[in-house]
Amino acid sequence: MIDILLVDDEELVRTGLRAVLEAQGDLRVVGEASDGAEALGLVRSLRPHVVLMDVRMPEVDGLTATRAILRDTDAPPRILVLTTFENDDYVYEALRAGAAGFLLKRARPAEIVHAVRLAEAGDSLLFPAAVRRLAAGRNDAGAAAALARAALTAREAEVLRLMARGLSNAEIAAELVLGVQTVKTHVSAVLGKLGARDRTQAVVTAYESGFVTPA
Repeated sequence: MIDILLVDDEELVRTGLRAVLEAQGDLRVVGEASDGAEALGLVRSLRPHVVLMDVRMPEVDGLTATRAILRDTDAPPRILVLTTFENDDYVYEALRAGAAGFLLKRARPAEIVHAVRLAEAGDSLLFPAAVRRLAAGRNDAGAAAALARAALTAREAEVLRLMARGLSNAEIAAELVLGVQTVKTHVSAVLGKLGARDRTQAVVTAYESGFVTPA
């Protein structure tokens, strides 16, 4: 069973998400918060596997809450930020902070369910075209230094480029004609060398370092 916390200041949104998620036998909403300030306490008490976090809320926004949860909790949950507009700078900053991915509020029910399962499994939910737009013009010397220190092998670099395209482990395996377990090993090596929390942060580093250039 995947336990989920909903964080959104609109009750109607939370009600709709609960209905979509709890229609699935393996998903359970264990709590709701209407503000980012409530989220940290609920994460600590309820220990959800996944948090669906509205990125824009009037008091404590989702970016601030995401940073607090990932910084101040042991074994933090996977966080998916919810947004109305995919070109929102708050979304990009949440990805930099360690959010596993993002979902558009207009996403179809099946996409929401799939995203939660992906996040809980440790995969990322990225929209490659949107991430490219968000990353355009963002160069970071720290990211470039991290990539240089990583000294990725040729295969690891290839895997990182495919991760940046939004490919899953299975899709990368098919692209490179490798076993999925082999790809998982390469992904783990990339994350370890970059010091990235997950593949989303690795992709952000790839863009900000200039290793992958937004088209």
